[in-house]
Amino acid sequence: MPHPVNPADLPAPFSNYSHAMEVPAGARLLVCSGQLGMRADGSIPAETSEQARICFDNIRILLAEADMDLTDVIRINAYVTDRAHMAPYMDVRNALFPAPFPASTLMIVSGFTRPEFTVEIEVMAAKHD
Repeated sequence: MPHPVNPADLPAPFSNYSHAMEVPAGARLLVCSGQLGMRADGSIPAETSEQARICFDNIRILLAEADMDLTDVIRINAYVTDRAHMAPYMDVRNALFPAPFPASTLMIVSGFTRPEFTVEIEVMAAKHD
């Protein structure tokens, strides 16, 4: 099972994430492309929190296809288009990932392929069979 690496010689993480995750030998890795907040019917909600929920729902579908779930996520890379979108994204992320927290990066970017998107999320997952 992957486990967090949070050395005492580093400042504590700013939020619910780990500085690193160690994956044991023999684990399967799944690397997911960035998921946008678009439903299967093509609709895109305006609210960042709803887009983030859809991103994670899409990620759940990818994980399930590999016989994994959110507990297998070891790394999250998230991108938002404005500082105002950080808290709504983080509220959704924090509700979905209890300790031990995956490693995580959150960046503010100038935009995505379509202007209605406010968040994009990609993950890496590992599972030892």
